[in-house]
Order: sequence, then structure tokens, then C-alpha cells
Amino acid sequence: MRSTHLTRTIDYLSQFGSITTLDAFRDLGNSRLSSTIFLLRKKGYNIESDNVDVPTRWIKDNGDRKFTQVVRYRLIA
Repeated sequence: MRSTHLTRTIDYLSQFGSITTLDAFRDLGNSRLSSTIFLLRKKGYNIESDNVDVPTRWIKDNGDRKFTQVVRYRLIA
């Protein structure tokens, strides 16, 4: 089978259980994960998404770390 964003994303989800946009960009070279997930769902894959808080490199004035939300996708068997 030819290696595409779709096949690499499915393989990644099968191996690691979930993927974020940072994972996709860093590990798969995919800068448009939401588009890939849309196509996979259209093909019948059951993929769940949820928001997760991740720390940034920035610090608030009170010394606490700033957080941002990213979407995490999981393949449901």
C-alpha cells in the first residue's frame, strides 16, 4: 500500500492511541491534520476528538505557566 497522510495517520493512531496537531507535524510531516481526520471520518473511521490543555513556554506574571488548548484525536475501535 502507498504511504499517504491517511495511511500514516491511521498507523500512528493504531500504534500510539491518539494524535495532536503537534504530533502530526513533528512525527508525520502533516500540517493539516484536521483535513486528514475529516477524510478518514468520511471513509468510515470512527475518530473521537476532545480538547486538552497543554503548557506553553510562557509564564504568567504570578509565576504560573500559561496553557493553551489543542485537539486530540483518538481512533475508536
